[in-house]
Amino acid sequence: MPHQFVGQWLNQKFDADIRRNYFRGMDFAGPTGDPGWFGPGSAVWHVHSHMHALIFGLQCAAYLERLDPSIYWMGMHHSRLVQRDEDGQAIPQIDPKGAAVRLGHSIAFFIGTAYGSTETAERLAKAVRAMHHTIKGVRPDGARYDADDPDWLRWNYATVVWGLATAHELYHPQPLRGKKLDRYYGEFIRVGHALGGTDLPTTKAETLDCLKSYLPKLALTHGAAMATGPNVPLPQSAIDWAIRDTMPKWAMQLIQHQSPNIIERTARRGLVWSTINGLELAAGPIPEFRQAQARVADGVDPALAPHTEPSYVLGSDPVRSREEVEHSFA
Repeated sequence: MPHQFVGQWLNQKFDADIRRNYFRGMDFAGPTGDPGWFGPGSAVWHVHSHMHALIFGLQCAAYLERLDPSIYWMGMHHSRLVQRDEDGQAIPQIDPKGAAVRLGHSIAFFIGTAYGSTETAERLAKAVRAMHHTIKGVRPDGARYDADDPDWLRWNYATVVWGLATAHELYHPQPLRGKKLDRYYGEFIRVGHALGGTDLPTTKAETLDCLKSYLPKLALTHGAAMATGPNVPLPQSAIDWAIRDTMPKWAMQLIQHQSPNIIERTARRGLVWSTINGLELAAGPIPEFRQAQARVADGVDPALAPHTEPSYVLGSDPVRSREEVEHSFA
């Protein structure tokens, strides 16, 4: 299939599956001069502009975060991500439709907060916080979980920024490294603060230390175990390996993932690099990135500064039921 037809098909599918369902109400073209939370020249604009590396990074983050048993049980009790039996009881198997919805919302959030207007970013963060406020419960072992718990928010934040940054470092054709990559970690913290996070890591080294500090609380949950191993069919098995390849060494040990020799690992990464960048090349730059560039092309509004800051104040959100939240953001 010619290159242009592949790109057209990818973009049409993204429009139909993601943009039409999850980008509604998001403003990228205006208001003129509004830089949003990051703005031109930011590391976040550079990293998030590569849509397919971003999607891969979200998968890496999701895999790592569910090593926390509380994350696992939050999903089993509250998420549409897993299948359910006739009685409505969760089954530790991914529901394809639920997974597609989860991915769609995630892509919209990380594109919207990167390139959207300040109002768009604020609204997206408010929606996620509102849902987090409703996720509370008890695991089968009696331990309580609460998505507003600062300790949980820190773990969740660290897995997300690690997944996105590591996917970028490995699979972007022009990756940021060293201090330039640390700029991304330092900028992305605005998203963490907007979701209620506190005491968050701001560099790659701090993020690695933060993640490792949770090791005594982590475990190979049933869901993580079922998503690991040789039974994943092709071509997903190549992506499954690449996801585990992005994990810190101690996390690989937890799931008994062993890296092959350097030659084989390089060849595997090369195959995944070609796949991710081939898709990105065919699809071309996302229109939201181009719209954001045009929005600030004449210079950032001098009343705003190079970027705006999230306005959320801890504890300021109203208390609402899950039904009210879902109705508000439907």
